[in-house]
Amino acid sequence: MMVAHLIEFATNHYLLTGAFVILLGLLIATELSKGGRSLSTGELTALVNRDEAVVIDVRAKKDFTAGHIVGAVNFPQDKILTRTAELEKFKPKTLIIVDAAGQHAGHTARELLKVGFNAAKLSGGISSWRGDNLPLVK
Repeated sequence: MMVAHLIEFATNHYLLTGAFVILLGLLIATELSKGGRSLSTGELTALVNRDEAVVIDVRAKKDFTAGHIVGAVNFPQDKILTRTAELEKFKPKTLIIVDAAGQHAGHTARELLKVGFNAAKLSGGISSWRGDNLPLVK
């Protein structure tokens, strides 16, 4: 019954429906292009274990010291783009940007890509790391 109403609406309002589909497609494309690759916790672990990546934690210093991924380097979100010279030693590797829940890492990764770094983000941030019961160090 509900599907019939949906089909009737789409048929009667094809321009509105078409505009919605186009805007939805553009929204999805924009979200997917933010911040380069989005990595799972397993992909992050594999890259770090092969010494091909460095974890850059962009959370505040107090959050970082409360618990972070082993080997992660802390560059708070608001300072990372002014401290790119300090990241130069990691240039041959992928910089994996980690934040609290994956909301801001994409922006930081995109900005680092613009200035010549190979950057990706951890999908879901530290929350996904904890969700997968992976260890944090203090």
